[in-house]
Amino acid sequence: MSQEFFRTVLGDKPTSEMGLTYSHEHIIIDDSYVTAAHPEFLLNDVHKISEELKNFYKAGGRTVVDTMPANSGRNVLKSVEVSHVSGVNIIVPTGMHLEIYYPENHWRYHYSEDQLTELFIDDIEKGIDEFDYSGPFLKRTQYKAGLIKLATGDGPITPHQEKIFRAVVNAHLETGAPILTHTNFGKQALEQAKLFEKLGANLQHVVLSHVDRAKEVDYNKAVLDMGVRLEYDSAFRWKESEPNYTLNLLENLLPLYPDQITLGMDMAKNAYWKSYGGSPGLNYLIETIPQFLKSKGLEEHYKKVFFDNPKKLYAFSQS
Repeated sequence: MSQEFFRTVLGDKPTSEMGLTYSHEHIIIDDSYVTAAHPEFLLNDVHKISEELKNFYKAGGRTVVDTMPANSGRNVLKSVEVSHVSGVNIIVPTGMHLEIYYPENHWRYHYSEDQLTELFIDDIEKGIDEFDYSGPFLKRTQYKAGLIKLATGDGPITPHQEKIFRAVVNAHLETGAPILTHTNFGKQALEQAKLFEKLGANLQHVVLSHVDRAKEVDYNKAVLDMGVRLEYDSAFRWKESEPNYTLNLLENLLPLYPDQITLGMDMAKNAYWKSYGGSPGLNYLIETIPQFLKSKGLEEHYKKVFFDNPKKLYAFSQS
């Protein structure tokens, strides 16, 4: 496909079909080590999830970026079913999440940089394992990853995390797949950006998540000045007794960095889903952000954060 494309779980599509996009979501989190420790993260009811996404589609939503990578609750067959039923494009990731979501003796610690690189590339180019590397047999499906994820914690980037970075960037440069990261409350975001630059990643296709949790405008500016993209997803999380730092960052930074900011909900807890009896539900951003932008005279940025920026970010790099 010579034109710009993004890779959904149902196949490659031209970016012109991406439409309104949420840039960091959790659509499927199946029974796993993750949910055994955190049952509030269990998102495996295809009917309920499809119901929520159908409502998202009716409200104008077209694409969601799922962010549960290899062997951390990913179930590609359920993702396929939800996409079919709801009509919503789902980008499914490969890569690695935070260490706390894996057992201490997990294979991530024993595989070499080259082995991890090969695994990520195979997810992108061959297809995701039906058993999500829970072993011992491997049964690759036809459904491919369209994104590579990594994560860092509160402290400085560790040697193990650097190995993950190198493997992720290797796979990114080999395949053109975009990169998404997890930061803990925005910590290590600047260090992540510097390491990506050092490793030669295409920073126009790298997005760092949750950096709005860092709150400070100047810190977010410093990260944006590196040339990476930022994803904000805490607009609904701030307490009523404190400022809405996410909206404050949008007000201050959208005029300065209109091409580098995206939005999501990051609804990893089932209590956030209306279809699970919770709130605020997936449509929250569609229902609130346009009015906020208009109230600040920033309505021109609505198309940027939900359409144009994700379209460029999540396209496969052609170079």
